[in-house]
Amino acid sequence: MSNLFDTLKNRLEGKSRRIVFPEGSDERILAAASKLAADGLIQPVLVGSNEKIEQKAKELSVALDKVEIIDPSTYDQFDDMVASFVERRKGKATEEAAREILLDENYFGTMLVYMDKADGLVSGAAHSTADTVRPALQIIKTKPGIKKTSGVFIMVRDDEKYVFADCAINIAPDSQDLAEIASASADTAELFDIDPRVAMLSFSTKGSAKSEETEKVAEAVRIAKEQRPDLTLDGEFQFDAAFVPSVAEKKAPNADIKGDANVFVFPGLEAGNIGYKIAQRLGNFDAVGPILQGLNKPVNDLSRGCNTEDVYKLAIITAAQSL
Repeated sequence: MSNLFDTLKNRLEGKSRRIVFPEGSDERILAAASKLAADGLIQPVLVGSNEKIEQKAKELSVALDKVEIIDPSTYDQFDDMVASFVERRKGKATEEAAREILLDENYFGTMLVYMDKADGLVSGAAHSTADTVRPALQIIKTKPGIKKTSGVFIMVRDDEKYVFADCAINIAPDSQDLAEIASASADTAELFDIDPRVAMLSFSTKGSAKSEETEKVAEAVRIAKEQRPDLTLDGEFQFDAAFVPSVAEKKAPNADIKGDANVFVFPGLEAGNIGYKIAQRLGNFDAVGPILQGLNKPVNDLSRGCNTEDVYKLAIITAAQSL
C-alpha cells in the first residue's frame, strides 16, 4: 500500500495542487489538512466559518498556519461565483436562488473547482454521497463522451494491484454505460501505474450462456472496442476465465485477455459491491476508494465512517487525478 501512495506523492512534488474540503470544521478533515500542508504535498482549502474552524483546530491542537480558510458568507468573489453558477445552470437557477444555494458548502466548494480556484474536491465525511456528487454533476459535469460518473476501487495486496468497477454509483448500467465505465477505469488504472487489461465480467464466457444479461455485456465489449481500439479489452468473461490463465486457455483460447486481466468491470452494482468486499474481507486486499471517475475535474466522496488517514489518502489521489 505504501508503494502505491509513494508513487502518487512523487508525482505531486512541486505541483502545488489546491484541494478544497467543504467540511472545514470536521476534526478528521482538520487533522488531514494540517498533515497534508505540513508535508508540502497539497495546498488544503477549508470551507467554513474562520472562527469555528480556528476554534476547533485550537481544541484539537491542530496547526493551520499553512491551510487556507474560505468563508462563503464573506467571500470577496461571491458575486462572480453567483453569476458563473447561473450561467452554468442555464436557466435552472435564478440569481436569488443561486445566492442561497452557494452558501451550501458542497456547492460552494464545487464552484471553486469549476472556477479554477481549486484543482479538486474531497467531501463526504459528514455528508451523503448524493450531497457530494449532485453538485459535481450539475456544475463540473462529465467528460465529453461520458454520460455518467462511476466509482472504482483499487484493490491492493503486497505488489498486486487491480481495478474493480463500478462498485459505488450505477445500480443497473446498460451496455453503453459499461463501455464508458471500462474506458474510464482503464484511464484510472494508468494513474496508479497499472497497464490496463480490461475484462468485462458476466456469469458467461464468450457465449457459454445466453440471456439478456450476458448479451448486455457482450454488446458493451463491442462498443468499448469500437470506442477505444487502443485498449486491451475483451469479454464477456466469468471471473476465472479473466484471471486464471489455464482456465482462459480452455474457455476462451482466442480472447485478447489470456487470464491476465487487471481491470475488472462488473455487470452491475450488486456484483461489483459484493465482489470488492469479498476480495477485501476474504482475500485480505486493501480497498482504496471509491474513486469517482468520468468528471471533467476530480471530486471524490469519503465514507462518513472515515478516519484521518482515509481523508489524507483520498486527497492525494484527488490531487493526482488533477495533474
